[in-house]
Amino acid sequence: MKRDGIAAVVVSHFSEETIGACLSRLLASAGVTQVRVIDNASTDGTMDIVQRYALSDSRVRFVANPDNPGFAVACNQGAADSDAPWLAFVNPDLMVEPDTLTRLRTAAEHIQPALVGAELVGEEGTPDPAARRRDPDFAAMLGSKAARDLAVPQDPGQALQQVDAVSGALMVVPRTLFRLVGGFDEGYRLHAEDLDLCRRIRAFGGRVAIANDVQVLHVRGVSSRVRPTFVEWQKHRGLWRYFSKFDAARHGWLTRSMVWAMIWVRFPFALARKLFAP
Repeated sequence: MKRDGIAAVVVSHFSEETIGACLSRLLASAGVTQVRVIDNASTDGTMDIVQRYALSDSRVRFVANPDNPGFAVACNQGAADSDAPWLAFVNPDLMVEPDTLTRLRTAAEHIQPALVGAELVGEEGTPDPAARRRDPDFAAMLGSKAARDLAVPQDPGQALQQVDAVSGALMVVPRTLFRLVGGFDEGYRLHAEDLDLCRRIRAFGGRVAIANDVQVLHVRGVSSRVRPTFVEWQKHRGLWRYFSKFDAARHGWLTRSMVWAMIWVRFPFALARKLFAP
């Protein structure tokens, strides 16, 4: 086993549109010694594509979950099924370049122990605001719309910018650090598990940073188009879990009740925007 080898973990769910291109790019990437695809109950052509890659390249293995246990569970499955010293969690709609993962690994080594993400951009070149974020303060959100914006501006003076959290669409982290903090919290099904992991790494004494000079194409929302109601429900459930886990104890029952109402009143409006988006 290479001392600096990278295991790329990909969680798929109705990902046939992009999974082939994603895997091709990962297998052409420097440093990638293992690829683990954990599929959460896809019934489209996702697994046919993944099996072809597994037959043609011994680095690829897959687990086909018969149900959908959630993103966090699947990420942990992929980590457990590999043994490379570095882990890269890569969304199936993410298109890395040949040197993306090794550059992120080098950045993490520079400030170790650390988890590092990259600048994510959409197909039109629009930056993804989730690429660099601060911790959510739900109590502050009750009285300030500005507090609801978690995006952190890029600091052009820093190639490697320390932040509270990066997007779970692309994370590179040493296996030892991931194991020491207990991996992803499997109580989340979808959304906020990346915020949670980043916060626990910082609480452990590690660092979280984004490599501003590493840009990666992210074709967002391919899987979420299949079950928009489920996706939005789990997003809001994840927000409440995050608040309950980290911040609720600091507030009285009134503030906790108001935060609960704020999160769940938002749900039908967020769902309507998703359902009727052009």
